Amino acid sequence: MAQPLSDALVVFGVTGDLAYKQIFPALHAMVRHGSLSVPILGVARSGYNLEQLRSRARESVEQHGSFDPASFQKLCGLLRFVGGDYEDPGTYQRLKEALAGCERPLYYLAIPPSLFPTVASGLARVGITANARVVVEKPFGRDLASAQALNATLHEFFAESSVFRIDHYLGKEPVQNLLYYRFANSFLEPIWNRNYIERVQITMAEKFGVEGRGKFYEEAGAIRDVVQNHLLQVASLLAMEAPSARGTEAVRDEKTQAFRSMRPLETGDVVRGQFQGYRQEEGVAPDSNVETFAAVRLWIDSWRWAGVPFYIRTGKCLPVTATEVLVELKRPPVNLFPDNAASPNRFRFRLSPHVVLSLGARAKLPGETMKGEDVELIACHDRKDEMAPYERLLSDAMRGDQMLFAREDSVEEAWRVVDPVLGRATPLYQYDSGSWGPAEADRLLTDGAGWFNPEQDWACD
Repeated sequence: MAQPLSDALVVFGVTGDLAYKQIFPALHAMVRHGSLSVPILGVARSGYNLEQLRSRARESVEQHGSFDPASFQKLCGLLRFVGGDYEDPGTYQRLKEALAGCERPLYYLAIPPSLFPTVASGLARVGITANARVVVEKPFGRDLASAQALNATLHEFFAESSVFRIDHYLGKEPVQNLLYYRFANSFLEPIWNRNYIERVQITMAEKFGVEGRGKFYEEAGAIRDVVQNHLLQVASLLAMEAPSARGTEAVRDEKTQAFRSMRPLETGDVVRGQFQGYRQEEGVAPDSNVETFAAVRLWIDSWRWAGVPFYIRTGKCLPVTATEVLVELKRPPVNLFPDNAASPNRFRFRLSPHVVLSLGARAKLPGETMKGEDVELIACHDRKDEMAPYERLLSDAMRGDQMLFAREDSVEEAWRVVDPVLGRATPLYQYDSGSWGPAEADRLLTDGAGWFNPEQDWACD
């Protein structure tokens, strides 16, 4: 059933880095595409005014978006500014006055999670939470206990159906393509199980380092930053069962069930690394034990996946920037041909920087001998006009569509998986920039395989 459209958008933290890099370009694109025409109220600490906000919005769109003068002029006409301290009750009273006539606002909390209770209680105190929706940014907690506490706080003021936990990764076209590919093609289902699949690898590699975000990274680390959310979300899309019906909750039910089937990580399932030079970054402790690389071995104790290892790896200062899924099939039960070193059949899903799907197979080489070669059948989607994640997610939130947002139970289940290995639970190994991480990560693949390293330029030619 269609949900009513939000009739105002309120952005807390409108002068912050997230708004500058992501939110303003998304709002500009929404205006350009005709999907945003309601008032946009920016809330931030005093010392700013509307003209300064418009100026910052212009710089943001010019730097991080695709500037269109006519669309930007319309955006400026929608912008409002409410200044004040988040601790000051007067701030929320002024916001209430600015929202006069709006009955279904969407609140975007682009602020640290520690401020969520303050803002939520301030909104409730002046009576502007009824019929409202709220968007909260990751990281949603630092561990299971803090995630549960945040959920409890939000539920004091908002129903779960009104809470939108945003993870921009779920708004990416390639990630949605995984879900579509799984359930739009009948040839996959007979082999998408422990009887035919040997192992699954998910790699999210970044060639760059922390890029001046050392202070943030000291509080996060690779496991909290991308494993607990982005990469476990990808694993859930690969592992979930087919939804029993169309609709948002049917899909989210199956994703949550996939999370529930994931075994909590043990220390032997994890290798952490830190690139040489990280401790010299600004904002980083000279004796930092925070990981910039993590490799994990995940087990999913379901009827479909029991015994199939999911290997997940991410890191900074690696040789390439790419995110890729490799699904290796079991070898034929009898080897009829002499090329024993042949690669197994495999599916590859390149999620970034391009969308590429491939099927790896063996084909006979020309000649009299029965020898073959590895070949790949490749389909590439490289569209320049695809919707950016934040535009898609904000548009969905305005419509009340929660399909691409994390539900309370799935967030807590994901924290349950990583909780045992957070912090100093495992050793930290140094690795050279430009390498594929510490050599110790190779020991996770105890089934005789090795890591499959994505190529930088595997794309449409």
